[in-house]
Amino acid sequence: MDSILIDLGSRIHPEPIDHFDRLPDPILLLIFNKIGDVKALGRCCVVSKRFQTLVPQVNNVIVRVDCVISDDDSSSAGSTAADKSRHPISSLIRIFFSGLFKPLQSLSQLITPSPRRLPSLAEDFDTEIEQSSVTHHSPTQVLKNFNEIKLLRIELPSGELGIDEGFLLKWKADFGSTLDNCVILGASSVVPKSDNIDNGNGVVENDNGSIPESFYTNGGLKLRVVWTISSLIAASARHYLLQPIIAEHKTLESLVLTDADGQGVLSMNKEQLEELRVKPLSASSASKRTLVPALNMRLWYAPHLELPNGMVLKGATLVAIRPSEQPKKEVVGSEGNWVASAFEEPFGTAARMLVKRRTYCLEMNSF
Repeated sequence: MDSILIDLGSRIHPEPIDHFDRLPDPILLLIFNKIGDVKALGRCCVVSKRFQTLVPQVNNVIVRVDCVISDDDSSSAGSTAADKSRHPISSLIRIFFSGLFKPLQSLSQLITPSPRRLPSLAEDFDTEIEQSSVTHHSPTQVLKNFNEIKLLRIELPSGELGIDEGFLLKWKADFGSTLDNCVILGASSVVPKSDNIDNGNGVVENDNGSIPESFYTNGGLKLRVVWTISSLIAASARHYLLQPIIAEHKTLESLVLTDADGQGVLSMNKEQLEELRVKPLSASSASKRTLVPALNMRLWYAPHLELPNGMVLKGATLVAIRPSEQPKKEVVGSEGNWVASAFEEPFGTAARMLVKRRTYCLEMNSF
C-alpha cells in the first residue's frame, strides 16, 4: 500500500526537470558567448558546477570598468608631487570593478596580478554574498579564469582626456608592438544646421579650402596640437596596460580597449597581437606608456562642416598619423579606408568629407 502511495505521489508531483541539462555544451557556450559580460558570466558560475566548468571556455569576453579613481582621490600618504604632475592618463591610477573585484593599489596593479592564489569567478561571488560587501579585482586577475578568449573588449567608464563642454574629440589607434596608425577627429563645437551657415554644399561661402589666418592667431592651431599629443599619450598608455593580458592569453585574435564616452578606441588584430608577443614594446622613460615613434601627420581643416544629418562641426579638424618609418599610405581611394572607417557615423562621413580638402603635412619627433 505504501509503495502505491509513493508511486502515486511521484506521478502527481514529478521531479523537476532542468531543461538546461538537455542542452549540449556547444549550445550553452554559444549562449555564454552572446552574454559576454564578465560580471554576468561570473553570476552564471554560481548556478551549477556545469556552468562553472563551461564559463572559462568562453571566447568572447567584455570587461566593463565601473569607476576610475585618480591619484588625487587616493588616501595614500606616500603620494608625491611628481605623481600628481604626470600626464592625464596617470589619472587611471586606480581602476575599480564593482561586484567581482578587489581594490587595486596602483595603476601597475592593473597589469600585475597578485601573487596569492586567484579565486575563481564563483568563489568571488560566494565571498561577496557571505560578506555582504563590495569587493574588487583587477581585470588581469579576472581574465586569468578564462582559457580560450579570442575576442576581448575592455570598456573604461570615461575618456581620459578632459575637454571643455561642447568640444568634440575622438580618436582611434591601431597598435602592434608600437603605433601602427592613429586618426583624430576634433571640432570646437557641434551645432544644428543654421540657415546662414553655408551655401548648401557643406561649407561656408567664403571657405576656399585653406586654413584661415585667424586659425594661427586665435589659438586654434595650439589647441589642435594639444588634442593630438593628448590623444597619442592616452593611446600609448592604454597600449602599455595591455601587455600582461596579451602575454597571458595566447588565443586572443582581437582586442579593443575603449571607453563609455566613445572618446578613444585602441584596437589590435591577430597579427598585431602576435607582433607584440614576438617584439616587446619600447616603453617611455618618463611614464608608464609605450614610446610613440617619430610620426608623419596629415591635417585637414574646415571652419564649418555640415553633415548630411544636419549636424554642423565648427572648426572641424582631422589628423591622420603614421610612423615615419612606415611607407606612406594614401588616405583616399581604396587605401584610404583606415581613415574613413576609423569612426562610426555620422563622424565617418565627416572624415570622408575632410580628406577631400587641402592637405597639410606635419612631422613630430618620438616622445
